[in-house]
Amino acid sequence: MRRFWGLLFIFFILSCDNDRGIRNPNLQDLGFRFDLNLNLPLYIPLTNPGSSVYVGANGVGNRGVFVINTGFDLFRAFEASCPNHPPNDCSTMTADGQIAVCACEDFEYFLINGLQKSPPEDGQRYYNMLEYRAVFNGGVVTISN
Repeated sequence: MRRFWGLLFIFFILSCDNDRGIRNPNLQDLGFRFDLNLNLPLYIPLTNPGSSVYVGANGVGNRGVFVINTGFDLFRAFEASCPNHPPNDCSTMTADGQIAVCACEDFEYFLINGLQKSPPEDGQRYYNMLEYRAVFNGGVVTISN
């Protein structure tokens, strides 16, 4: 029985994901907090599951934030600056349905989970979208870092 628990422990240690601690060097770690009142016309689309909005208010993220309603009163928020290069003139992504597109090199990301749609297989490291905290309470979505 001891051998079983020892093997199980070793399995869990070896299966841990080391990638979680790697910070994206292209994006600044900014502290902010912003409330989205879903009763306001600008944010009403977020009352529908699968819908997203771009929040470009000053001081919200590096280049703004995409917020998406994933259903069941759950929301996710992602940095709008392309994660695979430092912010520049073309790095603010645009939303095309549930896909965010970076104009610099046409990289695409899923807004529902922030993952890059088709990362190039050239041996380089590519980052997914930077996620921020999103909390829904009483008709207000609070996004923060």
